[in-house]
Amino acid sequence: MSLLTTFTTDDQTAYLRTLPAIRERCSRVFKLAEQNKLEYFDYHPEKEKDVVEFCINIIKRDFGSNFTSIPPHGRWRHLDAGRARIEPLIAQWKSSEQSISETEICKRLLDLFLVSVLLDAGAGNVWKYTDKEGATFARSEGLGVASVEMFERGLFSGDATQPYRVDAEGLARVTVEQVGESMQAGPQNPMDGLEGRASLLRNLSKTLKEGTEFFGEDARPGNLIDFLQVQSKGSNPPTVPIAALWHALVYGLNSIWPPSRTSLNGVSLGDVWPCSALAKSNAESGQTGVDGADLVPFHKLTGWTAYSLIEPMEKILGWKFEGKEDMTGLPEYRNGGLLVDLGLVTLKPGAVPVQEATGLPKLIPSHPAIIEWRALTVIQLDRIATLIRKNLGLEPSQLNLAQVLESATWKGGREIAKKLRPATGGPPIEIESDGTVF
Repeated sequence: MSLLTTFTTDDQTAYLRTLPAIRERCSRVFKLAEQNKLEYFDYHPEKEKDVVEFCINIIKRDFGSNFTSIPPHGRWRHLDAGRARIEPLIAQWKSSEQSISETEICKRLLDLFLVSVLLDAGAGNVWKYTDKEGATFARSEGLGVASVEMFERGLFSGDATQPYRVDAEGLARVTVEQVGESMQAGPQNPMDGLEGRASLLRNLSKTLKEGTEFFGEDARPGNLIDFLQVQSKGSNPPTVPIAALWHALVYGLNSIWPPSRTSLNGVSLGDVWPCSALAKSNAESGQTGVDGADLVPFHKLTGWTAYSLIEPMEKILGWKFEGKEDMTGLPEYRNGGLLVDLGLVTLKPGAVPVQEATGLPKLIPSHPAIIEWRALTVIQLDRIATLIRKNLGLEPSQLNLAQVLESATWKGGREIAKKLRPATGGPPIEIESDGTVF
């Protein structure tokens, strides 16, 4: 019997929230692409070598052969856009608080990084942010820099004597107006999904209070360190299963999702969506009768959060994480845009309408074309990383997926977008962001 047909509904609910489910379900969609059975996209495997060559050229341009110097993909890069901000902040804490521990420093970074990731939904093609030194940033970097300055002002803290923290009390006080003002949003600087961002912060307040197992009695994201320390089972240095971090993020943050998201058996699943092409394939093969069989999980926010939180725990505390190879590439518009712009995947002619002003499609996140695009992106990122390593004669331990995302695919997606659409630098398929889809 297939894996699909042996699952009950309860099993499906749990399974769709795991890391392995992402690759397994996305692989099913990718196989349909190979068989030309998708509804919206065509797959052109002969273009794969062009994408790989494009990525390798970017890596060599920026890092030469010094592959060990490539940092992992994570929020830290964006928070340091234009200049270093995190290391100076750590130095400031150490100089002003002589007794501060490495653990407390790391907790503060987890506080900041998690909130910053939550604020990192698409802001649109127009919005920009000017930092306190007068430098201007857009998109992820702009959102990241804004979140640092909000954190430094104590906007997320419920304790006026300790601004450098995030807790439930502080988040509960955050208003749409505060977020808009802090993000410099307005009629002349419009931002997509402003209310969605504020709503996520308020929802985070609630989930921090409810998730004492993960976030402690003082309802703080940084207390994940205490939970994960237990999972390391006394190893020295602490070695934590990636599944433990994933479990904490998936279950601990579950209630932040809007009620409109996909649910199964009464459980809101978050970034999980029905795929009509997969449903059709299941019906044709007789694999029906189980709720959730057509659902494809992405959990992009959770993956982006995990990548972002791992780095400070490894760098500040010296921890190790087992099973990072189970992490997937991120199905968002930069990685996915690279595939479309270089012709590896293309929309079927006339499959979706285009905007008269731009000539580009603009779709809601739940549109079945977006689901197909994101699933293809997850699997193609694996393939691209493998082929890059093969070409360069490297093992996964010498160039991991997080490094490929950072040095090649995400960066490459941005660069090709700016070249092809210099006015906006936006993706080849626009998404109507509500501030909660990443």
